[in-house]
Amino acid sequence: MSVAVAVRKGSTIVVAADTQENFGDEKIPRANHGSSKILRIGRTYVAMTGWGVYDNILRDYVTRGRPRLGSEREIFTFFMAFWRQLRRRYSLVNDQAHEDDPSPFADLDSSFLVAGRAGIFYVSGNMSVIQLREYYAIGSGAPYALGALHVLTRQSLALETVARRACEAGTAFDVYSGGEIEVFRV
Repeated sequence: MSVAVAVRKGSTIVVAADTQENFGDEKIPRANHGSSKILRIGRTYVAMTGWGVYDNILRDYVTRGRPRLGSEREIFTFFMAFWRQLRRRYSLVNDQAHEDDPSPFADLDSSFLVAGRAGIFYVSGNMSVIQLREYYAIGSGAPYALGALHVLTRQSLALETVARRACEAGTAFDVYSGGEIEVFRV
């Protein structure tokens, strides 16, 4: 749950995300906790939505090396290695197949946005990696943020303003998104 966005104009990219932490239907009040959903890895930012434990696992995993995230192929390779380590090193990961999901592919149960010099990349739960030219949003607040991005990117606004307002749209309408909004320029 959450909302994270990345938006690009020319060679500049901005990434933003909310900071609300949820445990099922329970949320922690803003004054008591804020959870950063954006991780800086070198000059690249990775925003994540989904299970909160992924934040802990991903932060632990990247301390073991300097991943290369400079192309679609490198990002795919990174997430393939990450998925393998989820099963080997982090025994808390559930390997049971979803009864209602007929997909033959792996499932990360989370989504990621990778924003760096090479552009904006979306990493879906099944680990497919696609590059976006202008913008994208992930998380439970994404439908609202995507609508806002569609409109705001056609206006003469600073990228930070566009990213912040898109996240605000997500947090305004999605009960699982909220808190402060973090904004980073790549």
